[in-house]
Amino acid sequence: MVLTLVSASVAAFALAVLSGVAGFGGGVLLLPVFTGLFGLRVAVPVLTIVQLSSNAGRVWLNRSELDRQLIGRFAIGAVPLAVATGLLLAHAPLSPLTRLLGVFLLAVVVWRRANPHPKPPSDRAFIAVGAVSGFGSALLGSVGPLTAPFFLAKGLRRAAYLGTEAACALTLHSAKIAAYGAGDLLTGQVLLLGVALIPATLAGAWAGKRLVGKISDRVFVHLVEGGLMIAGLLFLAGL
Repeated sequence: MVLTLVSASVAAFALAVLSGVAGFGGGVLLLPVFTGLFGLRVAVPVLTIVQLSSNAGRVWLNRSELDRQLIGRFAIGAVPLAVATGLLLAHAPLSPLTRLLGVFLLAVVVWRRANPHPKPPSDRAFIAVGAVSGFGSALLGSVGPLTAPFFLAKGLRRAAYLGTEAACALTLHSAKIAAYGAGDLLTGQVLLLGVALIPATLAGAWAGKRLVGKISDRVFVHLVEGGLMIAGLLFLAGL
């Protein structure tokens, strides 16, 4: 158990650094790691607790640049769908959904390459973005790559992107925690593992914040798109 916890802590730190730089990616890449260590039904709620702390750290570190109106719009769609779908986790067929999401993420990268200057989505469109995110995240633990293109198209960069995306994710994960609790998925093992991994996650978020100021906007966007491709391939592989 100690060796498992150490392995999970190292992975949580490394991927929290990635999330701190790219704004997402840690959850997507942590899910197969946690699944291998704990099993899927434990991995998803543990990952949610870890992401709750990671996103809270990123919100605090980037609090001066938050787009609060956008966060509110996202929450309107995300919260009800996250709660409703979170209650279905114990019986959901995950494999077909993960592969469909993988195809979507790869298509998004192709679309961004073909349309380097897309029209910014309206604020109201983020209600739909939140709803789709709430549905997918409650089943898969993380769909940060799904929301990334919309925040980028809105023109958010660096601290504004990182903080706003993290705040949206924070509302989403808070709703999921409530749903998992109602569905009896927050067992003693899940809570113990989740809390034990919080220090490594917060340390990774801080390290990522220190790194992000040292890269250009162009490199930043390439990192995000690279993360989208990795996430898409992982989903297609069924990981």
